[in-house]
Amino acid sequence: MSPRAGHAGRPPRTLAFVESPVQLLNVLEWAHLHGLGGAEPDPLPGTDPLPSVPTQVRRTVAGDPSGAGAELTVVVLSPTDPMTRGQLRRMADLARDEGYRVRWEEARGGPAAPFSTIGGLAGPLRRADRIVMGDPFSRYVQLLLTITRAKDLVVVDDGTATMEFVAQLARGERLVRWHRKGGRPGARDLLFAPVSSSARRRLTPSARRKVEVFSSMPVTETPDGVTVTANDFCWTRARFGPPRITKSADMVGTSLVETGVVDGDAYLEAVRHLAKTHGATRYFAHRRESADKLHRLAAETGLEIVRPDLPLELIARRGPIGRTILSFPSTVVHTLPLALAGTGVRVAVCDIDPAWLTENASPRAQGFLSGVTGTARDVHRLAAVSSLA
Repeated sequence: MSPRAGHAGRPPRTLAFVESPVQLLNVLEWAHLHGLGGAEPDPLPGTDPLPSVPTQVRRTVAGDPSGAGAELTVVVLSPTDPMTRGQLRRMADLARDEGYRVRWEEARGGPAAPFSTIGGLAGPLRRADRIVMGDPFSRYVQLLLTITRAKDLVVVDDGTATMEFVAQLARGERLVRWHRKGGRPGARDLLFAPVSSSARRRLTPSARRKVEVFSSMPVTETPDGVTVTANDFCWTRARFGPPRITKSADMVGTSLVETGVVDGDAYLEAVRHLAKTHGATRYFAHRRESADKLHRLAAETGLEIVRPDLPLELIARRGPIGRTILSFPSTVVHTLPLALAGTGVRVAVCDIDPAWLTENASPRAQGFLSGVTGTARDVHRLAAVSSLA
């Protein structure tokens, strides 16, 4: 599949905005599928600049080793969380290895940072023919969309939130993250409402604007005019693995406690039960999980806590990885079976018991989480822990 043509027959100038490692991974998957990038890879001279990744090859644009000829520029709107920043820096190295420009913005580096970031991006935004974004719910991204004149918009996966985005767009609803509690919008929501409404209009296809959703998630409500392209992680499978498979099981952590959806004690008990029942030895922490929670998990379950330095799809593909991967409802129950296709690894998902939900959980939480599990393909479903006890 080739990229759509830009002005005067040149390739379209593409700006991609990412705020998380998974978003950047999916930009690389989208670019690979659409044929963006450089010439055949040359061996990387000298020391590997990314020690956490096996020896890579640096892809360069034909005739331009600097990559300046690449038509894709990835703009990292850097968060402040140290673990997320670390993963993003490693993903940025991989993007450069593919021959793409990477522009790192300290977008949250102080009160003046947003003004500096937006001011510096105004010119490239007006010149861009195509905008790729990983999080259409992001207020930063929504604000940047008011500046661009691009007629080609692409939304790549930001995990399970993509399912909710597509459904809201199809129903003409305001863009609200699924775990936000229901009720009247707050003062900040009302203040930002005109920008959010403008972003929703821009993300609605028209005779002048094309919209693509690139996703590994199931899309059941497709908005009129939106092109949905499947992400099967072909770049990940081509670049990494196959992994060495161990005889034990691994667990995947979730930030449902940190987002206020699931009670912390109930979560710990569920992890303890699953680890004991299935012989899990390692727990791959979500980048948003708190240090206190992880310390408690290690002390009370005996699991080895692993803080991945790359998205789990790449970690699993590199290996070693357990023969069974245990997870609660999350993005990985959709992405890991694709990344690990043909390896024999089994992904098992444990349902969230309604009794685990906190009083602050959104009324939509249980239905949404059940939908995440129910629509997952090639996974083994486990009953909620309370029903197993």
